Order: sequence, then structure tokens, then C-alpha cells
Amino acid sequence: MNQKELKELIDFLIEKDIAEFELERGDVKVRIKRAVNAHAPVASYAAPVASHPAATGYSAPPVVSVPAPAEPPAAPDEGLHVVKSPIVGTFYESPAPGSLPFVKPGDKVAAGQVLCIIEAMKLMNEIESDMAGEIIKRLVSNGQPVEYGQPLFAIRPSNK
Repeated sequence: MNQKELKELIDFLIEKDIAEFELERGDVKVRIKRAVNAHAPVASYAAPVASHPAATGYSAPPVVSVPAPAEPPAAPDEGLHVVKSPIVGTFYESPAPGSLPFVKPGDKVAAGQVLCIIEAMKLMNEIESDMAGEIIKRLVSNGQPVEYGQPLFAIRPSNK
């Protein structure tokens, strides 16, 4: 696989929004993995390595690594309270598939009101608001894996 073919493959994967791809042809292995929010892929290319290039008449190209540019995290608006995930798991916006979400941007919430569910080890954990206010933004997608401490919602506190 030459550089032109590799570039065409990367462009195709970006166009189709494919995050990870691996191809093996004989001794040649190509693996392309890109960050979900970034537009630049991370690619690695490995070719057969001979014990001595003169032995086979083939010199293996070096492994190429193209790092994706780091995007700065979006700064939360001043005065917004961020509700973070207390556990690692899968985020769900509603109590059951097909039902209405617990909350959506623009909704007023009270302290203790359920905002979402995070499934961890087959247990459904209700995540409650720790303050009253208005939901400004949901920061994760339905069904998305979340990490401990990951921001879930931005809430504008109510003036009481």
C-alpha cells in the first residue's frame, strides 16, 4: 500500500465517519484510529521487516504515526453548575427505551429530581440534581459510556 492509497483510505474513513479501521494483506498491516470529535486520524502502518534489507531486496518503511490535534475542552459558561457522573457506566436519558427523557434543556429542575440513569454492572443508578435551576445543556449522548467525574449536565442555578 503506497502513500496515495493510504491517504485515499483515510479520506474515505473521514467521509463515512468511521472511527477505527484495520486491514491486513499478507505481511502488511494498516490500522487507522481517530478521535471521535477530531477530524485528523491517527494512523499506523507496518510492513514486513526482514532481518536484513539486502536479504530480501525490500526495505520496510518506518511506522508512521499522525497524532490528532488536541482540542481544548469547551469552557462552561460563567455561573453554571455542572452535574458530574458519580460512577463509570452508560448514560441513559430516559427510564426505558422509547420513553420521554427525564429532563431536556430548558426544563426547570428541583434539588433531588432525577436527571438521568447511569447503568453500571447491570444496575440502574438514578442520578439526581444536587440543586434547583434550569437545565442549560446535556453534555453527553444517550447510550454513551461515561467516566467517573465526567460532566453530564450544565444547570443555571435558580435565584431563590
